[in-house]
Amino acid sequence: MSYNRRRFLQAALAGASSLAFRSSGRMMTVRGPVRADQLGLTLIHEHILVDFIGADKTGYDRWDRNRVAEKMLPYLRELKRLGCQAVFDCTPAYLGRDPRLLVQLSAGSGVHILTNTGYYGAVDNKFLPPHAFTETADQLASRWIADFEKGIDDTGIKPGFIKIGVNPGPLSDMHRKLITAAARTHKQTGLTICSHTGPYVAAFEQIDVLKQEGVRPDAFVWVHAQGNSIVHYARAVRDGAWVSLDGLDNSNVDKYAETLLLMKENKFLHRTLLSHDAGWYDPEKPDGGNIGRDYTVLFRRLMPELTKKGFTKRDFRQILVENPVDAFQLPI
Repeated sequence: MSYNRRRFLQAALAGASSLAFRSSGRMMTVRGPVRADQLGLTLIHEHILVDFIGADKTGYDRWDRNRVAEKMLPYLRELKRLGCQAVFDCTPAYLGRDPRLLVQLSAGSGVHILTNTGYYGAVDNKFLPPHAFTETADQLASRWIADFEKGIDDTGIKPGFIKIGVNPGPLSDMHRKLITAAARTHKQTGLTICSHTGPYVAAFEQIDVLKQEGVRPDAFVWVHAQGNSIVHYARAVRDGAWVSLDGLDNSNVDKYAETLLLMKENKFLHRTLLSHDAGWYDPEKPDGGNIGRDYTVLFRRLMPELTKKGFTKRDFRQILVENPVDAFQLPI
């Protein structure tokens, strides 16, 4: 990276992250709670490790934590150098979530990392454990509430949000059960719900379920909302839900810039979240394979492009510092 580019990033990120703002909440990281207003500049949807083998075969024995850490720490340290202070690891249970690995990486990089509870029903339920099909929404919620109250598995490490996933299109009975369980978990814990969704039909059906459960839509993050229209973003924002544009990569920088400028023009930035969905170590591949998605496109390419087109330090601060806190903070 050139000196001029580095100087630009340092100036833009300093403006985005250094100004204090008031928050009375906390964020639950894998190393324990931190004050929400100390979280700093945050990427709300990334992955460290993902295991696609399926719920019936995955497990901690499929990777060596030290080898994963050796490969992934440089990426987190680079984020820290660029000014990023927190990362949400969105890998769900039965897809490679490893809280102990995340603690190791957080300690080694100085980056706050948050993990999740919940189950991922997208990809036609390949990553759901057998009990997800037989248990009720209340029984699933009890499992997820226990993760928050006692810690995940036997680790004592608590989740900072709920992650579920649904297929595109109208919700199946299974996926309606997942969002219902998430709603009931939220009511007991305060954890925000991130749902891998994509097209708008399933997004608004999930919001309807939340309303029926007595949960405000501001507890819902519409994951992978990119690719939908401003009309649908407007409806989500009016409901109070969060619109997450979280598939940024080197191939779509111009499209993301266009969408974010449209969100600004329509005064929707206060409900916009932004990330890459990047990474990751794949235990099925030799040495985890190539890290195919870059965590830094936002900083190296999108921010300069948006700045040229009128985005301000205040706009960046809104999306990358304040919105993650507003979306995910828990009461003290």
